[in-house]
Amino acid sequence: MAVGSKNSFDLVILGAGTGGYSAAFRAAQLGLRVALVDEHKIGGTCLHSGCIPTKAMLESADFYERVKRAGDYGITTGPTAIDYGAIAKRRGQVVDRLHKGLQALVRKNKVEWFHGRGSLQGGKKVLVSLLDDAQRPAGEIPLDATDVILATGSRVKSLPGLVPDGERIVTSDDILASARLPKSLIVVGGGAVGVEFASFYHDMGTQVTLLEYLPAIVPLEDAEISKELERSFTRRGIKVMTNARFDTGSVVADERGVCVMVGKEGEQPRELRAEQMLVATGRAANTDGVGLETTRAKLERGIVQVDKRMRTAEPHLYAIGDIIGGLWLAHVAAHEGTAAVASIVGEEHEPVDYLKMPRATYSRPQIASIGRSDQDCERDGIPFKTGRFPWIANGKALIHGEYEGFTKVVAHRDTDEVLGVHMIGPQVTDLIAEASAAMLLEATSWEIGAAVHPHPTLSEAIGEASLAVAGRAINF
Repeated sequence: MAVGSKNSFDLVILGAGTGGYSAAFRAAQLGLRVALVDEHKIGGTCLHSGCIPTKAMLESADFYERVKRAGDYGITTGPTAIDYGAIAKRRGQVVDRLHKGLQALVRKNKVEWFHGRGSLQGGKKVLVSLLDDAQRPAGEIPLDATDVILATGSRVKSLPGLVPDGERIVTSDDILASARLPKSLIVVGGGAVGVEFASFYHDMGTQVTLLEYLPAIVPLEDAEISKELERSFTRRGIKVMTNARFDTGSVVADERGVCVMVGKEGEQPRELRAEQMLVATGRAANTDGVGLETTRAKLERGIVQVDKRMRTAEPHLYAIGDIIGGLWLAHVAAHEGTAAVASIVGEEHEPVDYLKMPRATYSRPQIASIGRSDQDCERDGIPFKTGRFPWIANGKALIHGEYEGFTKVVAHRDTDEVLGVHMIGPQVTDLIAEASAAMLLEATSWEIGAAVHPHPTLSEAIGEASLAVAGRAINF
């Protein structure tokens, strides 16, 4: 335990996002005296401008879509309309409730909270520039630590030469601060963030064009998943352009909206116009101004280098979350945070294995995946076999009224160990947890298929796809 002044701690954590607060609470449970430092609210990007508010918006969009189809379920309704102000209000209420819960957990775990910007002064000292509730300077306080975890997260970034103005050219942060719906929108970037916002705005009645530089949207997913999502978006009326090329210098924003000249590689560009342009081209790690230059920690292309136990090259300094690269997902940061704490206290902990980290995209239809795809196996020379089960053959999906897509299980051809699971369809972001447990336990496709899945449920699709690996699917 830390001894000495009241500003001495066993562990100081810079950054109170999902990774930072998870590490803080776990360390406190293990008896460490913990300080948690952040210039913003506890919860970080995920709670206040990422995962939670965007999923609240997507839930409203999904509910609106189901209400419009109420007649299919035998329910007669009157005229429907969107109150975007009410959607934004509910979004804020969800965030506020979770924020209050985290504040209570800080108190429950006796974690010392410092509202301010922390910077490293060597490996084991931190200087906190305190802020008041209005974000005004409120003095400085030095902290001494036995160990430090850096968890400063990331921020939205744009393309070189394309500067968001918050009105016509916007980022996800700007959208979450807005209470109005554009009539038309160009989304630049077909990754998880881009397709989620494209899906949301289309369901809200906005005319959406989605631009992706690479040959496929959600390019990090299995190729079949990417194709299925593009087909679904196109059927719904979202304009999808892959291999899209444009010069950021051609983007013009004025009182009429945004204009850009876009074309596929090797083709003549054509003019696209919309009321707004959303730049969803990724995030940048927050490694500037945190004092890394006072330590021996190494940076490569803005990413902090760590070993499998989250240790940097500076003794007693650990790093987690977006600043170390990885998968840039909140639940992954939380896992990294608890792994770092385990390293600090000498507790047994499995090294972080990114192949066993589930990924989720909350577009309509949803996408969830874990492990290797067909393409990964082919690239790495791993013998594999697959099983595939379509949602149209699942009773609960038909009852639910959403049956686009499929579930695919990838297994080792010789050992039958599950190498990956890839899903696109209804509620798959919840269902992927079964695959996560299976991969942690090194289960085979036969074992997943042999496990009884209740009927009728969506979970049957995982069991059927697992049986299909050996050609034993019952309902397809």
